[in-house]
Amino acid sequence: MSLLLKNALLVDPEAGTETLGDLRVENGLIADPDGPAAQVIDCGGKALAPGIIDMNVFIGEPGFRHRESYRTGGLAAAAGGVTTIIAQPMTDPVIDDPAVVESIRRRADEICPVNVRVMGALTGGLEGKTMSEMGFLQDAGAVAFTDGPTPVANPVVFRRCLSYAASIGALVVHHPQEPTLSKAGCATEGFFATKLGLPGVPPAAERIMLERDLALVEITGARYHADQVSTAEGVERIRAAKARGLKVSASASIHHLTLNEFDIGEWRTFFKFDPPLRSEDDRMALVEGVAEGVIDVITSAHMPQDEETKRVPFEIAARGAIGLETLLSAAMQLRAAGALDLAALFARLSLAPARLLGLPGGRLSVGAPADLVLFDPNAPFVMDRFGLESRSKNTPYDGRRMEGRVLRTFVAGREVYAREGAPA
Repeated sequence: MSLLLKNALLVDPEAGTETLGDLRVENGLIADPDGPAAQVIDCGGKALAPGIIDMNVFIGEPGFRHRESYRTGGLAAAAGGVTTIIAQPMTDPVIDDPAVVESIRRRADEICPVNVRVMGALTGGLEGKTMSEMGFLQDAGAVAFTDGPTPVANPVVFRRCLSYAASIGALVVHHPQEPTLSKAGCATEGFFATKLGLPGVPPAAERIMLERDLALVEITGARYHADQVSTAEGVERIRAAKARGLKVSASASIHHLTLNEFDIGEWRTFFKFDPPLRSEDDRMALVEGVAEGVIDVITSAHMPQDEETKRVPFEIAARGAIGLETLLSAAMQLRAAGALDLAALFARLSLAPARLLGLPGGRLSVGAPADLVLFDPNAPFVMDRFGLESRSKNTPYDGRRMEGRVLRTFVAGREVYAREGAPA
């Protein structure tokens, strides 16, 4: 079926433009706008952009469906304008076997309304001891390799992983936190953590691990992605590595771009993350890094947790927050602050992850997949966590005044989400 989306503000991250115009879909692909259309939707001047490709999503299947399933995660993604989920390997069993990749693909095809791809485990069982069978996992469909939030502490093992990944052209995604420095802490080391009586994580833990990783990248020539960079010094090291010509990219979570350490307030556990929320100076350095393109990708860092693991003292509470459905509206804060326009934002939300992972999305050009989000970037609302689609409700934005509402989401030209009152 052909579909014409007319009178839309076309946000094209590839061209870096925002222009009023029409976009036509045929057979699941973006087509020449002058052709026939069986259905017409007047977008009323609202923004139409490539669907978000979220590079950091935890889905609890297999093993942790009580936290998030592909059904609930897919509904949350569609409601948030995310058309492709990149699932993390911290499942049970771990995604370190091609059979697990295949079973996830089948399960997602059955019940998830958006595209699903997976990252394979970098080491067997995520234990950091032996390299996983990356070649077989890549053949099965894994788009990159990571141990998720667990850094590979052993430099010999990590070098072997980088060397093999380089030989097969694979992307290695690593969490740059020196584990012995960061393991016992739960807030950024400094006056505020001391005031709250919380054990601190020194920002240097990120710098130390990044410096080790980048030295090994220089030796091996591997493609390396630093996941959830959170400090000004981390941004500087990524900038310097790129200037030296290393095959390096980086991402920052939307939480670290919009929140800082003071948001912890009175030990509010929905604001406990890994890495912890940083200083305002670090946050501003991250925003600047995103605006410059030093930080390539913005992710949701979607980490659903049980209510029981969050309603406990801060020090022992689980880390992370949901983010699939709140990613776009939270990103509008960066636009409102004048840091990035819509085209630049979608370059970080859609185009860059597509290019890094070798996916065809992130563009509005003819022939690209018709994975699209129609949204009102200026629509105000108050976030209510109980209205979110995710099975878990641990969002730090609960009760916050926000802007930016997804109106419709399309995957391969098929509508997978429509907000009540959306343009018809």
